[in-house]
Amino acid sequence: MATKDSSREAHFPAIEKKYGEKMSYWHKVMKELEGEKYPAQIAYLRENYGFSQAHANALVMYSRGSVSSKKFTTMAEYLKTVDPVQEKTVKAMFKAITTKYPKLTFEIAWNKPMLKDGDKYVFAASCSKKSILIHPWSNKVMKTFAPKMEDLDIKLKTIGVPNDWKVDAKLLQDMVKARMAEKK
Repeated sequence: MATKDSSREAHFPAIEKKYGEKMSYWHKVMKELEGEKYPAQIAYLRENYGFSQAHANALVMYSRGSVSSKKFTTMAEYLKTVDPVQEKTVKAMFKAITTKYPKLTFEIAWNKPMLKDGDKYVFAASCSKKSILIHPWSNKVMKTFAPKMEDLDIKLKTIGVPNDWKVDAKLLQDMVKARMAEKK
């Protein structure tokens, strides 16, 4: 079961229970793997001890000095990591939505900026080098609005927009409204 605590150590009790050794043992194993690349360390734990990906990742990343999986806590922190053109576009997208729906709550989840209606995600964005992906959190919303997004890169669950996309505020607002109207 996933933990809400983003610290790597939050996985340690489950690792001890599932794999039958104290963390001191696992830290010794990681010491022996020091200098190996991340994929090799993960593969070693999975192949030799039956670790799940999540448990292997928690142990490997902790041994590499990363104590938390949470990279950002604010939109400003997230935006510092993206291109200035993307920053402008992402800000415009969130402003278009929150201006119309000010009661939505902002959250960083999975290290991405998101908007929620109660406990339901209604919009998310993430930046890569070539585009910005937006996520309406609904297959029905994707299907309904696909005809209005023919010029965009529609994937199974996300929509790719150019980094310098002229934000279609009405489209975003309508997508969020449709998502909010879905049963919780």
